[in-house]
Amino acid sequence: MVCFGSMFIELPKAKTREILQQDQEELDEEINKLRKELRVKVNRLYEAQGKPELKGFNLNPMSAEEMKLINRILEG
Repeated sequence: MVCFGSMFIELPKAKTREILQQDQEELDEEINKLRKELRVKVNRLYEAQGKPELKGFNLNPMSAEEMKLINRILEG
C-alpha cells in the first residue's frame, strides 16, 4: 500500500520502489538547482552591500556514496 495524496493504492513492490527512486532523483535535481541559484543570489547580495564574496560558500555536499566510504574509513 502506498499513499498518494489522500489515496492509498496497492502496487507491487518493484513498481513502488521504481516510483520512489524516480521521485527522489527529481527531488535531488531540484535541490541542486535551488542550491546553485541560491549561491548566485547570495553573491549578488554581498556585492550590492559592498561586502567581499563569501569564502567556502561554493562547496558541494558529499553524496551518500561518499559518506559511506568516509564512514568505512573512520570505522577502520
